Amino acid sequence: MFGRAPKKSDNTKYYEILGVPKSASQDDLKKAYRKAAIKNHPDKGGDPEKFKELAQAYEVLSDPEKREIYDQYGEDALKEGMGGGGGGHDPFDIFQSFFGGGSPFGGGGSSRGRRQRRGEDIIHPLKVSLEDLYNGTSKKLSLSRNPETIAGDIVFVLQQKEHPKFKRKGDDLFVEHTLTLTEALCGFQFILTHLDNRQLLIKSQPGEVVKPDQFKAINDEGMPMYQRPFMRGKLYIHFTVDFPESLTPEQCKNLEAVLPPRPKLQVSDMELDECEETTLHDVNIEDEMRRKQQAAQEAYDEDDDMHGGGAQRVQCAQQ
Repeated sequence: MFGRAPKKSDNTKYYEILGVPKSASQDDLKKAYRKAAIKNHPDKGGDPEKFKELAQAYEVLSDPEKREIYDQYGEDALKEGMGGGGGGHDPFDIFQSFFGGGSPFGGGGSSRGRRQRRGEDIIHPLKVSLEDLYNGTSKKLSLSRNPETIAGDIVFVLQQKEHPKFKRKGDDLFVEHTLTLTEALCGFQFILTHLDNRQLLIKSQPGEVVKPDQFKAINDEGMPMYQRPFMRGKLYIHFTVDFPESLTPEQCKNLEAVLPPRPKLQVSDMELDECEETTLHDVNIEDEMRRKQQAAQEAYDEDDDMHGGGAQRVQCAQQ
């Protein structure tokens, strides 16, 4: 051995654990371990820590090489790697090995002694409504398991069903509501049925005007917060305003009498005469863009066919 010799440490502890003198023979060690291990086995109500200490002590002292190192230098030398270490094996494996792979208790030994294989985790998707997530719910699930394996975990993956009225974003809820132009300008009130069937009265403040695409929030009416069930997010209401398709001249006159005046066009009559008058048309912008995209794709495909494929055109450009 090279280098500095290890310091001596306690070399009596393992003998004391087994209750034998340092001069004990291998037969004495076996008898002592057998008696103490059976007495302290966890399956018989024994102390798991004591059972572990007994296995560690017997593992070292039953090995002549390890015992010699232990007697000379103590437990620390084994921990530092001399003699292959000590105490690194499963105490149940040592116990089973001592009895030839069986068990003194009969019946095939303990479940831990048989080293049961752990079953795989079960991933179970579970569809739940937004009402279930808001109010809480209980679900029943039937599963079968193999008694020869240690049961794995059941992981539930909650999949929220789409709600016809509410949308959820984290702890907050969103709902859409359409106002008439009269409601937007002159005030509104309506009743909203919440996810727990409470009736919420929602109304505007006197003189308040709601603009199209405006959001308003109600505190503490959102979803329960994670790990803080008594705190809730916000309920956001997204307002749209339903404008009339047209107005009669008389209606326009009445509106102009109460609404702010229209801005005047800051141009002279001569400048106005020089302008080109245009005509506005109704249009669905989504349909318009879709048609343009389709036409562009068809033109690209036609050009591609005329030139024998896009890859060839790129190759020609590189020559």
